[in-house]
Amino acid sequence: MASSSSNHTTLIARQTEVSGDLHFRGNLVIEGKVRGNVSAHSDSDARLQIVDGGMVEGEIRVPHVVINGNVKGDVYATRHLELSSKAMVEGNVHYKLIEMVKGAQVNGALVSNVDVDTAGEPRMIEYSDETVIDAE
Repeated sequence: MASSSSNHTTLIARQTEVSGDLHFRGNLVIEGKVRGNVSAHSDSDARLQIVDGGMVEGEIRVPHVVINGNVKGDVYATRHLELSSKAMVEGNVHYKLIEMVKGAQVNGALVSNVDVDTAGEPRMIEYSDETVIDAE
């Protein structure tokens, strides 16, 4: 596990397989395979990077996410999500801000404006009804 300081990085190297849920602080770089959920506290500045060849089979709940590998599961990026050219996501993608490069693939729904409440469950931001004023 990474330290609480955001300048520390945890690496899951190529040919390394992890089975089980991961909760981290700081930066997490996945070059290998993770079978389990990956999460960081939504109030933190945590960053997850899945490089080309890296894979996560499980749900991701991290404020900043960069994907250039494979994900089989839903992704919840509470702040920023970047889908690079070799990204392949099989699941729904929930984001506040998204960057998607040509070549990235998502087999699921893209859902914007998702907020995460204190229980860690996603909820949609509510919008007020539009008011239409007729000008005469």
